[in-house]
Amino acid sequence: MITIEELKNLKESEDKIEFKKGERGNISYDGGSKTKPSDRRRCILGYVTALCNEKGGYMVIGMSDNYPHQVVGTNQNLGSIGDLEANIYRDTGIRPKVYELFEKSKRVLVIEVPSRPVGKVFKFEDVSLMRVGEELKAMSDEVYLKILNEQDSDFSKEICRRLSISDLDLKAIEILKEKYSIKQNNPQFRTLSNEQILSDLELLVNGKLTNAALILLGKDEIIKKLLPQASIILEYRSLENQIPFENRLVYIQPFFKLIDTLWNTINLRNGSFPIQDGAYIFNIPYFNEEVIRESLNNAITHRDYRRTSEIVIKQFPQRLDIINAGGFPIGVTLDNLLITPSTPRNRLLADVLQKTGIVERSGQGVDKIFYNMLSEGKSEPDYSKSDFFHVTLKLSAVIKDRAFALFIDSIQKELPKHKKLSVLEIITLNKIKERLPKKNLDLEQVNKLLDKKLIERRGKTNAIFYILSKDYYEFTDEKTKYYNLLEPDDNEVLAKIIQFLDKEDFAKMGDFANLFEGKLSRRQVRARVDKFVNDKMIEQVGSGKSTKYILGENYIKEMEVIYKAIDIVRKTNNKEK
Repeated sequence: MITIEELKNLKESEDKIEFKKGERGNISYDGGSKTKPSDRRRCILGYVTALCNEKGGYMVIGMSDNYPHQVVGTNQNLGSIGDLEANIYRDTGIRPKVYELFEKSKRVLVIEVPSRPVGKVFKFEDVSLMRVGEELKAMSDEVYLKILNEQDSDFSKEICRRLSISDLDLKAIEILKEKYSIKQNNPQFRTLSNEQILSDLELLVNGKLTNAALILLGKDEIIKKLLPQASIILEYRSLENQIPFENRLVYIQPFFKLIDTLWNTINLRNGSFPIQDGAYIFNIPYFNEEVIRESLNNAITHRDYRRTSEIVIKQFPQRLDIINAGGFPIGVTLDNLLITPSTPRNRLLADVLQKTGIVERSGQGVDKIFYNMLSEGKSEPDYSKSDFFHVTLKLSAVIKDRAFALFIDSIQKELPKHKKLSVLEIITLNKIKERLPKKNLDLEQVNKLLDKKLIERRGKTNAIFYILSKDYYEFTDEKTKYYNLLEPDDNEVLAKIIQFLDKEDFAKMGDFANLFEGKLSRRQVRARVDKFVNDKMIEQVGSGKSTKYILGENYIKEMEVIYKAIDIVRKTNNKEK
């Protein structure tokens, strides 16, 4: 956290800082009622956006902009700095730190703005902003294109000039030698000198060690001194809605010692679910070792070490969250996470882990995480809370579908190695089980599963949908459900329509068609609606394109009878009391 004395001597352009007096707390949050674009931009969101595009800085409210800057004090967001921080993140995707400083009784509000990710430009009201003197202007094409063409440099490959071979942990080096010799089937590697193996793995270049050498092999005290953000924090809470942690451990160790220590600590609180199929019983652990190790490997390999925040692991009895600094690598999004080959942010680090067998090919770790979680009948790994500045992974230990775990287990046991289900096939099976619309399915994977007779096609023409094969339902407690997965019956359709009309007052035919997408064709929906109109359960109003449907008189009469009966019972009970 910066101090007031430091702020007094900073210069706006050189030190990427913006000073505003805000004596009456009147700095607009988002432009307010101003109509001129240049005036609207001179607000908190505008300055935060511009500073982020400048690779970070400070917006300071309550100090004069004349150098040296004097404290004048402000009431800006007095008592609501938490809301301000949350609102900025909500409205821009930028995660600032907002805090107060005081000089005697005078208050200063500081908004500490992080650097934009590599290749990312932020906008305010659809305009990419940059500071030009006292103004906020649209970013020039030259600057904009330069940012878009940026590439992540390999931090792990950079030379760590203050690191020497004597600063490396000998035990970690021995583990590296052992892992490499096994993976490469090269026992002679163990006999090489430390300098030779470091050079062979490009951890030592022209006599100088890299950042990867520090992260993988550095002694605890050296990592803490040279790269303290490489530490990992493990917090434990017994309740998922609990804010304070019950236990907190900070790990600053070389990777080759750290990864086992972390897993062993997490595993101390691990439990398991017993799964039974007839006389056969096996246990599924809350936290699968391969899932946790791959998740940690990904976090350590892909995190942005230029950011000062640590990797944080939050463990609960049946959930584990991993948060690491830096968003997804360039080109990777939530939508293409499993199909886009990832480019490691720290390629040298990833290469060494691959050569030592800690990880397989680049990007395969996410595949393994999804594969194991879904194969155990658990929810998909949840990356939805990730943003441009952090990747957040939530892993649920709860088995949602015991039958699905048994179904996948039985398939994989029967298939030869070269035909076993891929992660994309298992994801597609899970989507079909969850009855997601056809448009959400990968057609290539659907066809593979049809060929393997693991799914079945149901419905007609426009109302085609898919279900899991009969084998899945053999593992459920409701085997007859398999035979009932045909089009919904009239009572089910009517109940859904009534529920919709009760909430929305009226509907059009298109609304009803959307209710049964993937289950009934539009023609089938229309036939049932006509029947319900004849039965006076719903009523048609208007004709042609203006046709609407409302609740019918017979339905209303039935509800009146029910309400009268309820009223009679209530009055009787009141008299008895």
